[in-house]
Amino acid sequence: MKKIYLAGPQVFLSDAKAVGEKLKAMCKEFGFLGLYPLDNECNSPQDIYRGNTELIKSCDYVIADVNAFRGFEPDSGTAFEIGYAIALGKTVVVYTNETRPMIEWVKDNNGYSVEDFGYPLNLMIACSSKIVHGGAYEALEYIKNTGG
Repeated sequence: MKKIYLAGPQVFLSDAKAVGEKLKAMCKEFGFLGLYPLDNECNSPQDIYRGNTELIKSCDYVIADVNAFRGFEPDSGTAFEIGYAIALGKTVVVYTNETRPMIEWVKDNNGYSVEDFGYPLNLMIACSSKIVHGGAYEALEYIKNTGG
């Protein structure tokens, strides 16, 4: 059975373990084994890092929630996991509800320009991953229908 690492800021929700179980059940419906960051029993930051990178190494795919988190950008831990998976040669499918190019929805008041490449995400994620509009269901559907 192919394994999918489920990246995203859901681990910060008050019901994070229940959300993870729902995501894993959704993976099972599609014929995949879902690996959720909280599957690790970790007590220290270093253990969390090692546990999650080991889960990513063991998976076939990563799906990642890249909706804006605490601002305009995806969760930084999720962004790291995406980059790590790409470096390992994993197929990464990211999902977002945002369809507009960044230039249309990100407003910067600190003097930085906003990239204008037509993507709803930073080009480093957009060019390395498959972007699916919607949620985890749509990302799983994409992998099931295309093989990644």
